[in-house]
Amino acid sequence: MSIIIAVSSLGGLTFVLAVMLILANKKLYVYEDPRIDLVEDLLPHANCGACGYPGCRPFAEALVAGKALPGKCTVSSEEGRVAIADYLGIAVGAEEKLVARLACAGGTNVARNRAKYQGLGTCQAASLVSGGGKGCFWGCLGHGDCEASCDFDAITMDPFSLPVVDEDKCTACGDCVEACPKDLFSLQPVSRQLWVACKNLEAGDEILEECQVACTACGKCAMDAPGNLITMENNLPVINYSENHRTQVPIQRCPTGAIVWLDKQLGAIKGKESKKIIRKGERNPGFS
Repeated sequence: MSIIIAVSSLGGLTFVLAVMLILANKKLYVYEDPRIDLVEDLLPHANCGACGYPGCRPFAEALVAGKALPGKCTVSSEEGRVAIADYLGIAVGAEEKLVARLACAGGTNVARNRAKYQGLGTCQAASLVSGGGKGCFWGCLGHGDCEASCDFDAITMDPFSLPVVDEDKCTACGDCVEACPKDLFSLQPVSRQLWVACKNLEAGDEILEECQVACTACGKCAMDAPGNLITMENNLPVINYSENHRTQVPIQRCPTGAIVWLDKQLGAIKGKESKKIIRKGERNPGFS
């Protein structure tokens, strides 16, 4: 008899719990638009965050909810953005592509290392030992933390241990920005071709003993730039990109080539008065 009571009680309790779960499921059910899955499939699945959302799924949700336009995904192809817009019946929209830019040109052929670092081969580790041993305290240490952090193979180290960004592959995820202990990377619109490739804050030609392409704070770029395009702040030129910056005039008299014009095909273009660098080997402490 006791066994029958126990089984009945257990069965009754199971029935009550099942009813409660069914009622809870109906009460707490959250409808999800089936279009979200279809839109997510049309996205590149990079989950890079360049659109301002933490991943492709949240971005797809925003698109379906009418809170964003496909153009914000600068990683997707134009065909992919149009396909999403056509499916949802919305405008494509436009968003300028962002890319990672490096504020340093001090590779091993132009910049000195005053000490030889031996230890864990990362910029983060080297920076903890007297700043990494480079003569210019603000310069790139060249151990490739940025390259290792990039999941899209958009960064490679050149023969002079300086990072090179492939703008076509760059998704503006920002991982290299976080990885660099010297804060040399930033995310910039591709239209910003006038660029200061240096973060040295010392004034005067003495810095050239440490790096031949460092900014000496001569101010020629600021003097030559139209309007208020360039101002000198903390011995470094600062470009006001709200002004018309589609000009190569400010780079022409720069003696070191610290301010350059970035060309997609030709790379960094220096001004006509910039000293030409021909050294192909490493610049060690014995060189002048």
